[in-house]
Amino acid sequence: MPLLIGWPLVYVPIVLVVTWAANFPNGGPPHGAPGWMPALPNFRLTHLWFLYVLLELYVTMLLLRGAIAWLDVSGSLRTLIDRLFARTIRNPLAPLVLAIPIFVALWLDPRWGYSMEVRTPDQSLITNAQAWICFGLAFGVGWLLHRQADLLRLIERRWLPHLVLAIVLILICFVLAGVMLSAPGAPKLPYSFATLRLVSAVLYAAAIWITTFAALGLALRFMSGFSPTWRYLADASYWLYIIHLPIVMALQVALSQLDWPGLVKFAIILIVAVPPMLASYHLLVRFTFIGAVLNGRRAEKRVLPRSGIATA
Repeated sequence: MPLLIGWPLVYVPIVLVVTWAANFPNGGPPHGAPGWMPALPNFRLTHLWFLYVLLELYVTMLLLRGAIAWLDVSGSLRTLIDRLFARTIRNPLAPLVLAIPIFVALWLDPRWGYSMEVRTPDQSLITNAQAWICFGLAFGVGWLLHRQADLLRLIERRWLPHLVLAIVLILICFVLAGVMLSAPGAPKLPYSFATLRLVSAVLYAAAIWITTFAALGLALRFMSGFSPTWRYLADASYWLYIIHLPIVMALQVALSQLDWPGLVKFAIILIVAVPPMLASYHLLVRFTFIGAVLNGRRAEKRVLPRSGIATA
C-alpha cells in the first residue's frame, strides 16, 4: 500500500520540479527529452524502489522458508545454518566474509567503476542481479540475526573498531571515486584502470558491511534505552522518507540560482524542509490510518487530566 499509494503522490511533483529545473538552463523543457510517462518493463520507481525490492524479497524469503520447513522436518538443516551463521558473526572478520558476494556482484558488472555505488533498480520493474545480491544478502543476514538475537551483543561490543574502520574506508572510497572518474581521461597512471577498479570494489564492499556493523553497534550501545523523542522520530522516518524527495528537489532548484556556499545551501534545505515534513506527519499521519499502514499501529492521543492537553 505505501508503494501503490505513495508512488503517484511523489512522482507527479518530481516531474513538475524537473520540468521547472529544466527551464533555467534551457529556457524550457529540453527539445526531444524522453517522456516521463512510465512504460513497462521500464518504470521510474523513484526512491520508492526499495519498497518494490522489499516485496520481492518478502515473497522469495517466505517461499524459501516454506520449502525449508517442508523438507527439513527434523530441523537439523536449520540448526546447521544457525550454527554456521553464528560462527561467522562471532569471527572478527565477519564483515569481510559478508562483503565477498557484494565484491563479486560489483566486479562482474562492467559498468561498475565509473560510479561507486550499488546499482539501484529505480528505472525498471525487473530488478538487476547486483541489487538482488547486495540487498538480498542484507535482508537474509537480518533474518538470521533475528533468529539469534544474542549475536547482536557481539556487534555491540565491537562498535568502536567497526566505527574507526568504517570512517577510514569511507574516506578512502571517496578518494578512489574521484580518481576513477578522472582516470579514463587522465595522463598515464602507474597502475591500470582494471587494478584500480579491483581495489575499489574490494574496499567498497568491505566498507558497506563494516559501516553496517558500526551503525548497528552504535545504536545498540547508545540508543537501546527507551526515549520518547527517538521513538517519535523513528515512527516519523518512514513518512518523511516517502515525501522528502520532491520537497528537497524543489528547494535545491530554488537555491541553485544563488551563488552561496554548498554547505550553507545544505543547511538551509534541512532547516526549511524538516519542520513542515514533521508537522505533516503529526497532523496527517501519526493518529490516522496512514500511520497504522506505515508503522503497523496507530498512535493514540493521550489527554492529561485537568490540563486537557493532548500528547502523543
